[in-house]
Formats: sequence, structure tokens, C-alpha cells
Amino acid sequence: MYIEFRHLRTIKAIHETGGLARAADVLGITQSALSHQIKGIEDQAGVELFVRRSKPLKLSAAGKKLLSAADDILPRMAALEAEFAGLISGKAGRLHIAIECHACFEWLFPVLEQFRKAWPEVDVDIRPGLAFDAMPALRKEEVDVVISSDPETLPGVDFTPLFDYAPVFVASSHNPLADKAVIEAEDFRGQTLITYPVDRARLDIFKMLLSPAKVEPAAVRQVELTAVILMLVASDRGVSVLPDWVVRQVKTSSDYVTRPLVRPEGITRRLFAATREEDTARPYMAHFARLARQEAVKLQRP
Repeated sequence: MYIEFRHLRTIKAIHETGGLARAADVLGITQSALSHQIKGIEDQAGVELFVRRSKPLKLSAAGKKLLSAADDILPRMAALEAEFAGLISGKAGRLHIAIECHACFEWLFPVLEQFRKAWPEVDVDIRPGLAFDAMPALRKEEVDVVISSDPETLPGVDFTPLFDYAPVFVASSHNPLADKAVIEAEDFRGQTLITYPVDRARLDIFKMLLSPAKVEPAAVRQVELTAVILMLVASDRGVSVLPDWVVRQVKTSSDYVTRPLVRPEGITRRLFAATREEDTARPYMAHFARLARQEAVKLQRP
């Protein structure tokens, strides 16, 4: 049996109006065309949909079954059409984010809080589990944005700059290195380096300083939370390297000091939002990048 959406709308209109003439007016077709449509459904199904010669026109048992299907399917189709209209207009969509920057959780949440208020119809999610396969996931449409400090030349992928930051050295005020104005790679020998639980190939300190200088710290201790890293550093259990905005965001303490790396002006890194080319210009995607930059300006304030 072949049932179209118009058949479902027909059975619903007849039930609600109680007659063919009024239902035909509601549907915008002639009564003859409506009668022909009903006969076609009945011929396919092999059953009658109405109790003949009843006023108002009543549904048969088979007709009630079809009406039940109409009540179930038509609202769902209307909702789907509304979703498609939202996608076409740019008001709805999906923003699933993978993060290659572990510290970015603390920066990202205020951004997403503002975003969800501005774009309530956009489905937002964070996928930290995809962090190490983020770019392949982006190209396979498993995520829609990758927050990364490592732009690549990939076909079909745009890297939108968000903000610059400087990795800074953090140590206890009692650590001998606290007396130095600038921290160099050699200074990490003999130190316990406290990092986020991220592969060292993705950590700024290894990528930009220690690995090129072939320097290995005495030990590496991985810690999930920034607050715990700072607590351990303040207790002189090790040293760390954190983005400047992360250190600036937490309450300062006389128990630890921050110092630039390598040279007085330090090392500067840039954070990007990687998106598929066809998504970059979507209104909500552009607004997300704008909010991200605005939040970054707040973080850079002393």
C-alpha cells in the first residue's frame, strides 16, 4: 500500500470537518478530486475508510487506524520542516566542539554560555574524547569546530584566528628559579614538570622549548585541574608552564611566581577555530568566533 502525506492530511481534514465538501475547502481541492483520492486509498488498502451514509461522515475502524497514523506522523513532519527551515535560514544547526587545548575548558565555558542564549536552536556539545583525532573527526563531520594552536594546510578546512597567548613559567616563590628574570630550557633539568594530562607532543613547553633543546626534566607529573597544578607549584612540588590567561584568571598568590620563557618578551602562541569551509560563514559559527575573541580580550586584562 502506498500512502502519501496528502492522504494523511485528507483523512485528518475529513475527520475534523465531518464532511467531504468542507474538507475539500480546507485542503484547497475540489470535492470530486477528494472523492477520487479516497477511492484510490481504499482500492489500495482493500478496506473502506468511512461509514457510508453517516452524517457527519464517520471513520471506519480502518479509517481510525489511518487517522492515528496521521496524528503521529504529521506533527513530526511539521517539526522536521521547521528544523529544515531553521537550517536554511541559519538560525539552527550543530556546534560540536573538539578541544586540542586542555586549558581551554576554562575559557570556553563562558563563551558557550553566551552562545546558547543567542542561538537556542543550535545543538552545542563538547567532545573531549576526540581531542587527539580531532582533525579527522572534523573532516568526517563528527565534530564541527576544533580548538587548536596547530594550524595545518588541509583541503576543505579553514583556521580562524581567535587570540594570542603566551606560555609562562610558574614556580614556587621558594624555588631557586624564582630569582631568575627569564627561564631557559636548561633550567628545567632537575625539575619536576607538572602538566595537564596531554601527550607531550601537544604541550607548548615540549614543542617549543624542551624538545628542540633536547632537555628532559627530572620527572613529569600529569594533573587534570589548574587549581591543583597551582597548589602543587605553590608547595614547591614542581614547576609548570601555563597559558598566561589561565594564570591571570585565578586568584594570585605570593606562594608562586610567573616568569617569561626564553627571552623577556616570552613565547607567543595563537589559538584557532578549525571549521569545514562550507560551515565557516554560517551566522552562528561566525558569532561563536566573535564571542571567543571577545572573551579572550577579558582574559588578557591584568
